[in-house]
Amino acid sequence: MATMPHRNKARHDSQNAPTFPDQSTPIEVIDMHTGGEPLRIITSGYPAIPGEDILAKRRYARDHLDHLRRFLMFEPRGHYDMYGAILVEPSLPEADLAVLFIHNEGYSTMCGHAILALGRYAIDYGLVKAVEPVTPVNIECPCGLVRAEVEVTNGKTGKVRFSSVPSFMFASDLALCLPDGRAFKTDIGYGGAFYAILDAGQFDMAITPDNVGRLTALSEQICKAVNGSITLSHPDHDDLAFLYGAILTDGRDAFSPEPTRNICVFAKNQVDRSPTGSGVSARLAIQHAKGLIKPGQTRQFESVIRSGFEGSVADVTNCGPHAAIIASVSGQAHYSGKASFWYEDGDDVGQGFIVR
Repeated sequence: MATMPHRNKARHDSQNAPTFPDQSTPIEVIDMHTGGEPLRIITSGYPAIPGEDILAKRRYARDHLDHLRRFLMFEPRGHYDMYGAILVEPSLPEADLAVLFIHNEGYSTMCGHAILALGRYAIDYGLVKAVEPVTPVNIECPCGLVRAEVEVTNGKTGKVRFSSVPSFMFASDLALCLPDGRAFKTDIGYGGAFYAILDAGQFDMAITPDNVGRLTALSEQICKAVNGSITLSHPDHDDLAFLYGAILTDGRDAFSPEPTRNICVFAKNQVDRSPTGSGVSARLAIQHAKGLIKPGQTRQFESVIRSGFEGSVADVTNCGPHAAIIASVSGQAHYSGKASFWYEDGDDVGQGFIVR
């Protein structure tokens, strides 16, 4: 059956003690993953989130309901690299649904792997009526309206493609230094969120599971160097102007039929198991700005675990003063389970914790 956000009054604010769901009124979720990257979709039991637009709702959730983010994302119900989606009332007339994204640090502005999963979910759970062979699903995100297209065959949803918000190269070939003095160059790209994007070969590192620990530590240093040197801005809203993470690549930016691999480390050193939909959009914007890919050319992008997305430049546009593209990104999401979560009085550990 269709599941929509509850409309009851929010149960606490920043001046009151946090309230957790009990066994009679649990928070219910459906878990999916896209290319190995988890998505916990909150289907019922979450307090209503007021706000005249999606960014106001994001601020309200951050300021008044953050204990529930930790409750659902952290142990013992989640883990350090968990990711979630809260469905809220849309404010854009074209939107079929609206979503806030949550992770180990807070609330992101765009998430491509979540869009690919939510496209299927919206049809399978009756939020959008299925139309074969392709059903459009418009999803309002903090970064703007993202248009997804879901393949439907004999009533079954499958592969999903989305068209990004305008994505652009913010800065090119910035020369910076890590705290230990090592020099490097990085681009800054926006694909619904800002990333430092650079070739890991500058540090003699390959994008492999064995190197995840070293790549994560390196990404943290890169983000510190960028934040200490660069002031980001976005033409639409100041809430979008922050560095979400670093994407370390194999350096294969020029168009090729062979895949290019990257690892995205975002939020508080959280590692994306997928190629990262917003990151692929940002990479495509940089590649297009540098003349390395043309509209209509489809590129294969791989994650650190070799799961894949397809990406292409669907159109060219502008975003304020920036030459921009509309990226097209596709992939396959899968269901992994469902659960009901509640809190038992006296279980302080059960409010949520992380160990790294």
